[in-house]
Amino acid sequence: MAARHELMNADLPVIAVTGMAFEARIARGKGVEAVYAARADLLERALNTAVARGCAGIVSFGTAGGLAPDLAPGTLIVASSVHSPLGVVDTDLRWTGRIATALDGTPLAAKLRRGPIAGVAAPLVGAADKAALHASTGALAVDMESHLAGAIAEANGLPFVVCRAIVDPSWRTLPSAAVAGLRDDGSTAIGPILRELARQPSQLGDLLQVAADARAARATLVAARRLLERAGALRLH
Repeated sequence: MAARHELMNADLPVIAVTGMAFEARIARGKGVEAVYAARADLLERALNTAVARGCAGIVSFGTAGGLAPDLAPGTLIVASSVHSPLGVVDTDLRWTGRIATALDGTPLAAKLRRGPIAGVAAPLVGAADKAALHASTGALAVDMESHLAGAIAEANGLPFVVCRAIVDPSWRTLPSAAVAGLRDDGSTAIGPILRELARQPSQLGDLLQVAADARAARATLVAARRLLERAGALRLH
């Protein structure tokens, strides 16, 4: 069904689904629109509206938390499936293959991993919780958007892929300041972060490490987006 849909809707945009505004800015481009929100109901509403306008497929694009212990910040995950309480959604095999092929022979090839990821409803911040989810699912990484995007793609007969960069590795427990500023709409507020640091200044060192991890993830996303644009791999032909 996905292949037939692809042929019939090649001129429609692909919808990139992200949790944060900066991820959406990276994802947008020729033939690719983006929707984002940190709160699940807002994200589902935005994605359903975009799908109703018409689209060729859905890509979950952005950052993810590492679950496999060997994945460093900046590792790029092209997922084979998404496991969550909603069930398991497989990604489109042909489209996923095109994305991986587009990265062959590039500097990102060494950072690429393929395999399952997990979807959760709330941030997974503790190293022990990440280890437990990895043990129970075998997932390489985790995010809060891919399972929602996959479910909507499946319900609408749309091809679906996942392209995510590791931000916090499995061994990193995030300080509370790292998630304090995330707004429901996917934007970031600096005030809550500063208040959390004032409350517990000892978090500063860990927060600076998170910032370094985020820079590595962002660099991978930007590089991947440019390479995939050049190869036309985020669009359906």
